[in-house]
Order: sequence, then C-alpha cells, then structure tokens
Amino acid sequence: MEPFSFASSEAVEIPVNIRIVSLEGEQTPIPFSTLINRPDLRHIGSNLNPHSDLFVTVQLWADSKPLTIPVQTPYKPFRNERKWNEWLTLPINYSTLPLSSQLAITIWDLSPTGGDGAQGHAIPFGGTTLPLFDKENQLQKGRQKCFLHRRKAADGLDSSSTPSTPQSSRRNGGKGKEHIASVDKESEELDRLEKLFKKHEMGEIPRIEWLDQLVFRGVEKRGLQASSTSMKALQRRRSRHQSTVMTLDGTEEKQANGDKEKKDAVEDAIDDERFTLYVELPRFDFPVVFADHEYPPPPISSLQHLSSSQSNIILKPPPEVHYGPGINGLGDNDDHGFGGRLVRVYDPEVGARDNPAESKHRRLVRSHRTGVLDRDLKPNAKVRDELNGIMAYSPTHFLSPEEKDLVWKFRHHLTRDKRALTKFVKSVNWHDQSESRQAVQILAKWTEVDVDDALELLGPTFDNPAVRAYAVDRLRKADDDELLLYLLQLVQALKFEHISPDSRQDATQDSSLARFLIARATNNFMLGNYFHWYLMVECDDKSEDQSSEYRKLFAKVEYDFMTDLVKLPGGVETRKVLLRQGELITVLSKISMDIKVSRETVPKKAERVKQFLADPKNEIITIDPPLPLPLDPSVTITGVDPADTNVFKSSLFPIMMTFKTLTKQKYQIMFKTGDDLRQDQLVIQIITLMDQLLRKENLDLKLSPYKILATGATAGAAQFVPSMSLQGIVNKYRGNTVLAYLKYNNPDDKAPLGVRKEALDIFIKSCAGYCVITYLLGVGDRHLDNLLLAPDGHFFHADFGFILGRDPKPFAPAMKLCKEMVDGMGGSASEQYKQFKQYCFTAYTTLRKSSNLILNLFSLMVDANIPDIKLEPDKVVLKVKERFHLEMSEEDAIRHFDTLIEDSSNAIFPVVIDRLHGFVQHFRA
Repeated sequence: MEPFSFASSEAVEIPVNIRIVSLEGEQTPIPFSTLINRPDLRHIGSNLNPHSDLFVTVQLWADSKPLTIPVQTPYKPFRNERKWNEWLTLPINYSTLPLSSQLAITIWDLSPTGGDGAQGHAIPFGGTTLPLFDKENQLQKGRQKCFLHRRKAADGLDSSSTPSTPQSSRRNGGKGKEHIASVDKESEELDRLEKLFKKHEMGEIPRIEWLDQLVFRGVEKRGLQASSTSMKALQRRRSRHQSTVMTLDGTEEKQANGDKEKKDAVEDAIDDERFTLYVELPRFDFPVVFADHEYPPPPISSLQHLSSSQSNIILKPPPEVHYGPGINGLGDNDDHGFGGRLVRVYDPEVGARDNPAESKHRRLVRSHRTGVLDRDLKPNAKVRDELNGIMAYSPTHFLSPEEKDLVWKFRHHLTRDKRALTKFVKSVNWHDQSESRQAVQILAKWTEVDVDDALELLGPTFDNPAVRAYAVDRLRKADDDELLLYLLQLVQALKFEHISPDSRQDATQDSSLARFLIARATNNFMLGNYFHWYLMVECDDKSEDQSSEYRKLFAKVEYDFMTDLVKLPGGVETRKVLLRQGELITVLSKISMDIKVSRETVPKKAERVKQFLADPKNEIITIDPPLPLPLDPSVTITGVDPADTNVFKSSLFPIMMTFKTLTKQKYQIMFKTGDDLRQDQLVIQIITLMDQLLRKENLDLKLSPYKILATGATAGAAQFVPSMSLQGIVNKYRGNTVLAYLKYNNPDDKAPLGVRKEALDIFIKSCAGYCVITYLLGVGDRHLDNLLLAPDGHFFHADFGFILGRDPKPFAPAMKLCKEMVDGMGGSASEQYKQFKQYCFTAYTTLRKSSNLILNLFSLMVDANIPDIKLEPDKVVLKVKERFHLEMSEEDAIRHFDTLIEDSSNAIFPVVIDRLHGFVQHFRA
C-alpha cells in the first residue's frame, strides 16, 4: 500500500476563507407590459439589467445553527459579466469546525420596494449551501460549482432546501421529453468532466501536455454544442412564455383570471432559469481530514479519594458494552445491524466507583442483622484454604469483591490471625458509616500485627483516621533503633495524613503519626537529628515536582517539632545544636558551590578549599563547643583538618574533608552540591535495613553501608570510606588484580589463595550481599569505577543514580558480577566461589520472607520527589516485587538466582562496556 499523507483539521489553525469567483447563467427577460402591471417586479435591478449589481453574503452553519455572523463582498459594478474574484474571511478557524459545517451563500439583488425574504432594500437573487467536508470526511478544496436556487436565501439547516449539488431533475411529461432528457444527460457528462478537470488542476491526475491539449479542445467543442442546444431550448421556452403573456394581455374578458395566470407564467419562467455560482476554497498540500478536538480525561485526583477497599476499581479496564438482543457488536459483520455506529464510551466517574448493584449486594450481605451470626461463624476446610490463600497475598494484590465478602464474613474468626488485618481493612467500605463503625470496633480486638503490616496501613490507600491511628499504636512498641530504620518512609507518610492547613493552631493535632514522630524525636537526639534534616530537605525542595502544599505541610510539622522541643528540659540547647548544624552545612555549601563554578585547575581548587577551611572567620577550623555531625550524630566533631582535604576530579568537584572528633579519631566525609542525594540516601537506608534483616537470621554478610545524608534538594554529604575502585585496582595490579590487591593488604602464605582468611571471608560475604541487594533494588549503571574494595576486604557499591531496573547502558545484566570479582574468589571452580553462591541463595531466600516489609517501605515513597520513583510512581512497588519472584517456591527461586549468577558472570557485553568505560576515564584523566 502506498503511503498516504494527510493532516487533521484540528491542527489547521487558520481562518476559513472562500473566494467568490463568478455567477453564470442567463436570465429570462420580462416584458415591459408585465413590469408595468407588476410593481413587485418593476424596480428589481436584475429585471431591468442582465448585468445588474449584486452582492454575496456567506455564513457558516453547523447542526442547523449559525456559527458565525455573515460576511459579504464589497460593492462592485458589472458591465459584461458578473465576476467578483473576492476572498472572504470568516471569523472561525478550521481547527474548530464541526463535521457538519456548511457555508450558506446568498446572492442579494436590490429592490427599493422589498419582497419575499427582503432585508432592507435587498432581496434574495438566489442561494446555495456548500458543505465544507465531503462524504469521506475530507475538507473540500479548490474550485467548486454550486447550483443556485432562484429567489431563495441560502438555508443552512442540516436538511437544506438549497443544496449546492441537487439531484438531476428529469422531466417525465409534456412535449419534448426525449430531447430534454438528452440535454440533461449532456449536462451530467459535462459535470463529470469538470470534476476530472478539477482533479487535473489539483495535480491528482498526471499531466501529459499533448494529450491534455486534445482533451481540452474536445471538451470545449462539446461544451459549445451543449450550450447551443440549451440556448435553443431556452429560446423555445421564452417564445412559449411570451405568447402566453400576450394572449393573456389581449383577452379582456378574462382579466381576473389573467392576472393570476400571468403571475404564474412569470414564476415558471424564473424557475426555468439555470444559474451557477463558482467559488474557490483554499488548496492544501495534503488532504485535510476531519478530527474533532479531544479533551483530556479528568485527573483522578479530582474524583473522590478512594479508600483501599475501592482502590482496585481504578485499575479496571474500561467497562464492556453489553448489546441488546438483535444488536450487533463492533466485531460483527452483519450488514443488518448497527455495526460501527456503536461507540464505546469510557466515563471515568463510572469507572472509578462501585457498581450500584454490587454496592447494594454488599450492604445486604454486611447488614448489621448478620453481625451476631457472624461472631460464631467458623470456616470449613475448603473455606479455610481459600482464606489462607488470601492471607498469603502480597501488599500489592487487589482483592476481588468475592474475596472481600469472604474476609468480612469470617472477620471475627480472623481476629486471631495477624496477617489478616490488612486484608480485612481492604475489605471494608469505609464510606458506609454502619460498616465503618463495625470495623473500628473489631480493630481493637485484633491480635498484634507485625511492623510491616503497620507500615502498610500508613500507605496512600488507607485514609481512615482510626486505621492510621491503630498502625501508629503498633509503631509505639518499636524501639528507637528500629524506628530509625523506617524514619525516612514515615516522614514521607505524613503526606497521606489529615493535617490541618491552619498554621495558627497546632497543625499536627489531627495527625496521630505526626504527633507520634514529634514525641519520639524530641526524646531521642539521634531520631530528632534525622527527623529535622528529612523535614528540612522537603521544605527546601522548590522544584515543579514538589507541591507547594507539601512544603507547607513539612514546614508546619517542623514548626510543631521545634515548639515541642523547647518545652522539654534541655530542649533549648538541643534546638541550638540543630541551628548550629544548619550553619555548618551553609558554610560547606558555600565553598562547595564556589569550587564547582570556578574554572581553576583541580590542584588550585583544593588549595582554595584548604585556605577557606583554615580561615578562623569561617569558624570551622575549630568548633567550640563540639557539635554532633549531621551525617552521623554519634560522632561529635571539634574542628576540621585543612591539610587532609582534597577535591575530586568529576563534573561536580566534590570535596573530601577530614573532621577531628572528641575521640581523637578522624572522620572523613565527602560534600557536594548540584546533585540530589535523596535517591542514594534511600538506597543506603534500604541496604541498612536489609543488613539488619539478615543479621536477625544470623547471617552477617559484612555489608557495612556508609552513611549518607541529603542536606538540601541539591546538596548533601556522604561518609568517605578509604578504598580503591576495581578500575583503579585493574590499572595498578597485574594478573588476578583483585586477588593481588587483597594479598598486598592481607598477606598470609599459609592461608588459601595467599590471603588472610578473615579478609577473604569478608570479601566473599560482602560480594554476595551486594549482588543480592543491588539485584533486588534494580541498581543500574554498574561499572568498575563504582565498585569499591576496602583494604580489609569489604566490597561495596557507590553512586546509585539508576535504580528500579533503569540503566543507561545497553544489554545490562540483571546482576553485576564481573570477572574481577569471581577471580578474586579464586575462579568459578574454587570452593570460595561455591561458598559465595551459597551465601547468595541464603540471603535471597531470607529477604524474600521479608518482602512485604520492603514493598511497604517503597509504597510509602511513591510521592517522594526521587528521580527514578517519580518516572513511574504507580509501578515502583511492582518493579521491586517482580524481582522477589514471590510466585515461585523456595527451590525454584534458588534455581532462578543460580541462573542469574551464571548469566552475569559469563556475560560478554558488560566486559566490553567496562573496557570502553575504562578507556574513556583514562582519556579524561
């Protein structure tokens, strides 16, 4: 099929134009005797002169309604023929035209005495109605031949009485029947040829000069013959008309009847006149096809917020259209049915709400009358299996209406199962007051749930205050160390709370979560430190993706936190410490920004930083009194060591500085501006959490994740761990590079592979831990420069700019297990490599058991302004869940992970990418 190029009418942002070309046709002259006796005809201009002055008006109509005011041609005197050649512009664009648009064109004659349809001194000479779109929904263009209906103003109604192309009339009686029929056939043939000429003029018919000339001459000759024939027929009609008028004038006895017959004869003569109006429409390079303006669907946020019990309705596909008996669907080919005339319409208001019949059924099933009976209900074996299947669902699974009814029916029995609480809450229609009241009463009787279920109840789909308060009560039983693991997500969960917008009163009084976090943060400095900085970062985020309402919310929570803090003993001093931390970060941000924008060489940048830090005016060379470090409040710093400072050569030029501490140990950090560290902060927090989960199962994989803190939307600090990248190790050592590095730092000739057993064990375990965790988090952009190895054997990843499966490199493996790592274990045939795989399997299966907790933490981050989360916030949890493969058994999951390890270690393409990356970095250096 040949390509077909076209434009849609909604894209044509130019006004509608039409050119009035000429009027052709001959008028039957009326005898003077008739004009004397007919005052209504006596002063009409066209009756006195065959080339009298006329003007044209054009108005756009659609759906039997006028869309514009009429526009008209200027005055123009005619001598030999009526030709205007005037372009008229209508006050409407093509983009807004409906499909039924048509131009009502009226030619007006002048008559001081008025007449039928008169407007002032103008009466209709004739009218015609021209559709702007043809039967194929294409915009008409080029020259148009319009039949003129005499003495009628153009009718713009849908069933117009003045169409521009009326059906050919054939006279079926009277004398000369065959002759007139032949004349009509000739005119039809000429019309057909004229349409072909138009296509030729538009370039739709190829041009052949010699053949075109022959055709033009032939058609011209045929046209002259047809006009001669029609002229003779017109003359015969005129002679009959004149004889009739003369007979009527000469018979005095029939005066009364004569006037009527004379008038009818004149009107018949006018009806026999054939006038054609030629107009021209704009020509376009491509066909313009009608396309209606499509309004965007209303945002879901404009609809009533749904609780979790109705949230699955949003994800339903558009409802099916059910046709009645005898009516064909869209896919049927029955010619007698409606076929393609039936259009499916998706109403988001209907699609986002319950079916009223189902709602009625649910209210009947869950009526308070059955409440007493439900208390004693116990499931049989079959129903118990169904309930166990429902309890095993992951947090992302939506319950069907039948499953919700089943959970509700056995709600009293399920109060003993802690896994069932979240499923029960999802089964409740919280907009039904009676049902909601019953549910709140049952919540108090439920057995204590785990922390992961409590976190799920604080998610965006649970908006009932009683449910959220119940979840907060469960969190009260967690100690400060456990709470610190989830603090980042709990701060984000404040977005889903009902916090009063009135800042004059206690803004957080209606939020049980906000009151809980403030209470715990004011009583523990470690929690308070991180709580303060997590809030400040959100307040600092002024990007388009962060709502101003969220900034106000976090500012109110911070205000209430500070207000409650100063009420406690020692709270004033704690508030001053937090303010001093802010001053320290401001100083570091200033020098970091100056270094980033300056065009000096890296050594000069480093020297400039050292001078800045050593200047006593900046109050950083000595910090008195000592200050808890915002990055790690367990470390108290007393000053900075300017000599041990460096600037890294990268696009943002991060600064590495060394702080002196109360314990006389040095603490090194890396500070940079221009980069949002919240994504790295999230990944490190999840790694820390996973490390704790593994340790609870007596599996210590020596992960030791470094500290990281975003101090603003585009600034932050990270703990600097002395280490060397695998790329640097490859460049420095020969042969088995990683093993050579480990031997150099941990030599032991008696140990396997010549490396001290403890160091090799740390390397194998940390490799296994990071392989599993970075796979689950979908960490991308892995190359030898962001794989780091500490001298004591600790292996770790850095730079988490790509997560959740995103990767800038093509054909990236699901897991980063490079050849250098395998060689460092002694090769794929060594016992150490087998031990590495066992650690991977154990870690993977252990973390799968805690998948609900990890998924719930990510669900609380869906509204966080984090790059790889805000790309597809609705798919974040699903992306993580996909990597757990919860649908597999434990044995199948281990086999799957074994395949991943082998594929990653044997992949060729990542090796090529690592080599190319190394060449590029070497060239830059």
